[in-house]
Amino acid sequence: MNGIFSSSLGKKLIMSITGLFLMMFLLVHLTVNLMLLVGDEAFNLAANFMATNPVIEIIEPILAIGFVIHIIYASIITLLNRQKRPIGYINSSSNGVTTWASKNMYILGGTVLIFLVIHLINFYWKINFGELAKISYNNDASSMDNTYALVSGLFTSYWWYDLIYIIGAILLGLHISHGFWAAFQTLGWNNKLWIKRLEVIAYIFAVVVATGFSIIPLYFLVLK
Repeated sequence: MNGIFSSSLGKKLIMSITGLFLMMFLLVHLTVNLMLLVGDEAFNLAANFMATNPVIEIIEPILAIGFVIHIIYASIITLLNRQKRPIGYINSSSNGVTTWASKNMYILGGTVLIFLVIHLINFYWKINFGELAKISYNNDASSMDNTYALVSGLFTSYWWYDLIYIIGAILLGLHISHGFWAAFQTLGWNNKLWIKRLEVIAYIFAVVVATGFSIIPLYFLVLK
């Protein structure tokens, strides 16, 4: 078993599994964030549910570990491939067409990491370790953090952060556009029929993620 995961294929397998896990989390995270477009009550209730749900509390450290493992194995694979040949770790799609994203996956991953750090500092850290104003709805005696005020305040007050967020969403979409189908290819879905389908699904998924995360700062920048 150790021999499998120490091999080149084993490393790619680990990176693929962690990558797909992170992409599933992206959908959940995007769904909650889109509640910002509905209003403060919808978003605060969704954010409070995520913050107090015991399942999410279990998943959060697993997610963090998965992200670290993904970065480590991506770095190892990239360095090993550069030692073997002066090209990216995966340089072309199944149809033989080289894409910019496929040649620059490691660079894209690095820029996404920078965006994630900025995101964690401005939102995750303040939400979990800062002091937020409280709010309650429908004359409920219980109250919750007014996370909406924090997020909307940042987007409406700093246009340059909106720009950073949009650029980060686009880079994330580019990273996913190749990583999605490449992960399934590593897991064995590599026949011509399925790879063609997965490439299409990957582009759709990437557009949905990039567009979904970009709409949020645009909404506050233009309409608020």
